[in-house]
Amino acid sequence: MSTLTPVLSIAGSDCSGGAGIQADIKAMSANGVFAMSVITSVVAENTARVISVLDVDAGIIADQIDAVFEDIPPKAVKIGMLDSPEIMKVVADKLEQYQARNIVIDPVMYAKNGAPLMDPACIGWLIETVIPHADVLTPNIPEAERIAGISITDMDSQREAARQIQAMGCASVLVKGGHATGDATDVLFDGEHFYEFTAPRIHTKNTHGTGCTYSSAIASNLALGLPFHKAIERAKQYVTMAIMHSLELGKGNGPTNHFWDLYAHGLEGFKENE
Repeated sequence: MSTLTPVLSIAGSDCSGGAGIQADIKAMSANGVFAMSVITSVVAENTARVISVLDVDAGIIADQIDAVFEDIPPKAVKIGMLDSPEIMKVVADKLEQYQARNIVIDPVMYAKNGAPLMDPACIGWLIETVIPHADVLTPNIPEAERIAGISITDMDSQREAARQIQAMGCASVLVKGGHATGDATDVLFDGEHFYEFTAPRIHTKNTHGTGCTYSSAIASNLALGLPFHKAIERAKQYVTMAIMHSLELGKGNGPTNHFWDLYAHGLEGFKENE
């Protein structure tokens, strides 16, 4: 009998497969866990544009979370797109009800092409209702600027944003450096100390879904029991690999390659049943 560690993604659906729930499931599977999903919004998007967004009824979101937790309780929860105060509240209430652990929140505000995926008026709700539940909050620089209300222009301001956001109630904040210049350096603040995770910058436009992929990898590795900083380090290595081998698909920002290692090396150790 086989088993896998279960991990849940609560996020929006990207029909083009590069971001959202679809990216989460791929990233979680590639990191060796059993991926489950709660869909909060259906997003009609592709690599070039967002066409429309339809939010799922808050009651159905609650039912999906109940269905997962009552039968296959996840060891970690990744949270992505939460498009309205009603959705934020129901998700926050369910996290409390089930005492969810290893919560990684990616505060999705914009698509890779810049299209907004969260009403700016909801930022206050995000800060008050959702952020305090995060064991790790993973904003990119534009998202961190919106949440902290400051401009991020260098490593010092990246650290200051992390400090201010962590003071809003989450356990730790990882301000990602993908929108900066030079090496891609992510700054983690856990309330006491700063840590940096750096990888060489990969010059490609094909980065659709990197935030979803990174946060899902962090949640997966936390669920597998890796120490906190090791889980982030391993997730950073994974997303860097996925970007390095990103896919030239679509007319805009193509997706990352979640399964490059599997495609390159095959199912090592797999033996076909005779």
